[in-house]
Amino acid sequence: MQLTSCGVYSFQGATTNAKNISIQEFYNNTELAPANIGQVFTNRLKDYMIQNTNLNVVPENGQLQMEGIITGYSLTQIAPVASNDPSRGDLAASTRFTITVKVTYINTLDESMSFKDRSFSFYRDFSNDLNFTDIEENLTRQIFDQLALDIFNASVANW
Repeated sequence: MQLTSCGVYSFQGATTNAKNISIQEFYNNTELAPANIGQVFTNRLKDYMIQNTNLNVVPENGQLQMEGIITGYSLTQIAPVASNDPSRGDLAASTRFTITVKVTYINTLDESMSFKDRSFSFYRDFSNDLNFTDIEENLTRQIFDQLALDIFNASVANW
């Protein structure tokens, strides 16, 4: 039995002939996010590309190039519940933590695959019984993992 392939799909999911990618540090353009969030997200995205593709991450001028901005870092009250105390008003049982990034992706081998300023957003909900500062790091990591997957799928995997 002989196996043949069609195209450039790899078992890691990348559909590119590129050999390398450069990812510039994401700029933090939010007021509420920790100061190092851009660096943390950039490192997570680089790690994702290393773990899930055969691409080498290079400092600059990669065949694939990515850069971006963290544009949103917000907490929104959701799931209102009625208060039995008329002096307090209604409360929220949960909060939604959302992070949004804007990405520019350049594929120097195939410009039709490139995109500019595309927004990616993901959130995690948590109970208001929890202290956000106690769970912020874990929720941020979960959101970053999903954002890295979404960006990978839109760029290198071209899904």
